[in-house]
Amino acid sequence: MSDTQIKKILEEAKTIAVVGLASSPLRPSYGVSAYMQQQGYRIIPVNPTISEALGEKAYATLRDIPKDIKIDIVDVFRRPDAVPAIVDEVIELKLPVLW
Repeated sequence: MSDTQIKKILEEAKTIAVVGLASSPLRPSYGVSAYMQQQGYRIIPVNPTISEALGEKAYATLRDIPKDIKIDIVDVFRRPDAVPAIVDEVIELKLPVLW
């Protein structure tokens, strides 16, 4: 994928599901997500251990996000051993971008 294509995706994206988003401001996932939110992206937390983060309702899995919420990018903050299952979920749900 070229730099131009990546730039276009980021410019057109509006909603980012963040898998592994923590509710603690001390965690990297929180800081990065807060920054993305400040830049105008809607952040959808995906974490079965929290009910909300950054003012948004959290969902246990990507599958649990209501179908009327269009996910443009999936950003992952999980250990490497958890990533294959997330990739499978992204493919199954036909989500366009995994970061």
